[in-house]
Amino acid sequence: MTIKSDRWIREMCQKHEMIAPYDPGQVRQDKAGNRIVSYGTSSYGYDIRCADEFKIFTNINSTIVDPKNFDEKSFVDFKGDVCIIPPNSFALARTVEYFKIPRSVLTVCLGKSTYARCGIIVNVTPFEPEWEGYVTLEFSNTTPLPAKIYANEGCAQVLFFESDEICETSYKDRGGKYQGQVGVTLPKT
Repeated sequence: MTIKSDRWIREMCQKHEMIAPYDPGQVRQDKAGNRIVSYGTSSYGYDIRCADEFKIFTNINSTIVDPKNFDEKSFVDFKGDVCIIPPNSFALARTVEYFKIPRSVLTVCLGKSTYARCGIIVNVTPFEPEWEGYVTLEFSNTTPLPAKIYANEGCAQVLFFESDEICETSYKDRGGKYQGQVGVTLPKT
């Protein structure tokens, strides 16, 4: 397996729409010229953005978090430019970008240092070969204080690894349950 460069990422996005919308460089300012958490193509990855749709965890109903029987009432839906995550809690969001992962590629996604240095952890599972959709993001606020997440700004970096041989069975082949997801997607069994 080899990690793929900015050149490869640009080519895959231009020829195969691997990421849409796609930015070929690093964006560090919004349209008004204000500094933002950067997004776009980096040397060996792509910095993804968080959309403005959030599901903020709440303990208002005192339910148990059970991945096999998940209660949607554990979240409060919120749409806005800034999401405030309560102390020691988390929120789900989705990417602005839609991904189409090639059959020979597996990705790993890591949080950006800007958030990590504030005690905000971004957790994303690997994008498997031939998976496609908007990525569901988990933001964990590990601090005893409320934390801000900025919509339409960078939040994590995707690294692309290409295998020297094509997998026998892709995510699409096995009918993965998160194939083609479009919104903030809760756990499925």
